[in-house]
Amino acid sequence: MWWIIGIVIVILLLVAWIFSTYNSLVGLRNRVKDQWAQIDVQLKRRFDLIPNLVETVKGYAKHESETLEAVIQARNTYVSATTPEAQMKADGDLEKAISKLFALTESYPDLKANTNFQHLQQELTETESKIASARQFYNDTVLLYNNKVEMVPSNIIASIFKFTKETFFEAAEAERENVQVKF
Repeated sequence: MWWIIGIVIVILLLVAWIFSTYNSLVGLRNRVKDQWAQIDVQLKRRFDLIPNLVETVKGYAKHESETLEAVIQARNTYVSATTPEAQMKADGDLEKAISKLFALTESYPDLKANTNFQHLQQELTETESKIASARQFYNDTVLLYNNKVEMVPSNIIASIFKFTKETFFEAAEAERENVQVKF
């Protein structure tokens, strides 16, 4: 009689552990999706600012159309990206194009003094900071989730219910190169 009660208790504890582990994995997977959405919100804000910035620069740097077109092209590439991996790559291209745009403005003192441009540049700089923070939170959340998916014993539940690892947001190779400052 006592051994039946013991077996029932063990089975109940095992079922409780399975439910707890499954719910934990679902919660972490949803946090990963939420953190990606937070990055997406900031990227959308950046994309909304870019056309205004480009139009402001156009008035001062009419012959610099190649740089302006690169910014618009990078923005459009991100908008058409359908997976987080494609969005991550497109985002790196956009960052590079924006940095070229800001470098271009150094050649135009009147542009740098334009209050509309200064405001847009400040907004974009603030947005870039928020994007960096959102990326950090995303990667921290992916780390927690991936650990849960891979570590024993939760990896058993993860494999049974087909939980898979998520991709970290990584800097593009060009973004890892040393910055050259020339005076």
